[in-house]
Amino acid sequence: MTDREIGGTPIFEVEGAHYAYPGYPECVSGVSFRIGPGERVALLGANGSGKSTLLNLLDGLFSPCSGRIAAFGKTLTEEALETSDFGPRFRKEVALLFQNSDAQLFCPSVEEELAFGPLQMRWADDEVRRRISDTLELLEIAHLRHRTTQALSAGEKKRVALASLLAMGPSVLLLDEPTAGLDPRSQAVLLDILDGLHEAGLTLVTATHDLTVLPHLADRVLVLGEDHRLKGDGAVEAVLSDTALLLEVNLIHAHSHRHGALLHSHPHQHVVGHEHGHEE
Repeated sequence: MTDREIGGTPIFEVEGAHYAYPGYPECVSGVSFRIGPGERVALLGANGSGKSTLLNLLDGLFSPCSGRIAAFGKTLTEEALETSDFGPRFRKEVALLFQNSDAQLFCPSVEEELAFGPLQMRWADDEVRRRISDTLELLEIAHLRHRTTQALSAGEKKRVALASLLAMGPSVLLLDEPTAGLDPRSQAVLLDILDGLHEAGLTLVTATHDLTVLPHLADRVLVLGEDHRLKGDGAVEAVLSDTALLLEVNLIHAHSHRHGALLHSHPHQHVVGHEHGHEE
């Protein structure tokens, strides 16, 4: 679903948003887009393009320096988030998964981690226990219930961090490089979980620079350039086949090769430690 096809009230509306951290140049420059209910959207860009900052803006952690960001039809401001009718609803419905799980986990045990959000909402003890059990079963981590969070593997931490969000029953997940630092098996497990959540109706917005996992994370892609502006908005297949666009935003790069007197180049995904060889 593209911006032009969204009907009704969008989940998010971003209109000419600019943002700069104090004392630094802009990291979001005049970005505009809309995201509808149930969409699966990727914010795609090279490191430093503004993906994580945009997620923080969508989560209401920052406010744009200029422009407008709205959620569920209401402009996101500090004042709006402090109101009793909108603030609690927004915090329940929209959840942000950090790239670094250690920054998200702070309770002594997995069970306490999942209980923290519901307890802050002052839900009944029976409801809190039910949500903990249901979420642990959903993510297949019931065996971790009484483990200490710091003794978990990277993949386990990622699932526990996600579980702590899902225990609140959100309808929107914002995901910052969710597969970063995970081994292939943990990546596959997490992608399967996210696919199931999308099928269950959740709206997913994922920041990534990894072209290899992009088809598993999104149906629509918002492409950010290194000038922090929106460079493209389209289906995954269309974006992945647009070599010129991917070269422009530094997600692939061209290697030059000489064969005798002939010099030509091939585009490659921009991966740290990339090596390219030719058979002799």
